[in-house]
Amino acid sequence: MSGYNEGAYHQARSEHIAYPCPFERALLSRCVDCNRALRLNLAEREAISCGDPATRVHCMEFHQDLHVNAQFALKMQAGTAWPFGKEIRAQCGGVRGLGAALGEAGDAATDVGASVLRGIERWGTVGAFPYSEIMRAVVHYEPRKRRS
Repeated sequence: MSGYNEGAYHQARSEHIAYPCPFERALLSRCVDCNRALRLNLAEREAISCGDPATRVHCMEFHQDLHVNAQFALKMQAGTAWPFGKEIRAQCGGVRGLGAALGEAGDAATDVGASVLRGIERWGTVGAFPYSEIMRAVVHYEPRKRRS
């Protein structure tokens, strides 16, 4: 059993992170990037906070829409917790798919916040993003394999 006090960690995390990033897992796995992300270390763990609360609202809406649209593609039941692997596929594939839909490379250099804002400029709202195109990237995204 680890010597960590998870309750104390979560309390410290909530005290230090005013605006949690909805794409934190993708950013921590380094499959995408965001110039608004503020990285910090808490109890030997890395955490990410959003440095732009106005953009975070749009990112949260995109994150929620990704989950709704990816349920069928990733064979998820509505209302169930997302396992880590499927969450990574939704986040990384979704952001990369949005980047590709915007005519960008759609790779690890894709900036989450900037892509969401450019998508809103192009399609008007987050709900109008081309989710059928984005879902192809979600389905085809393969997380990196664990080292053996």
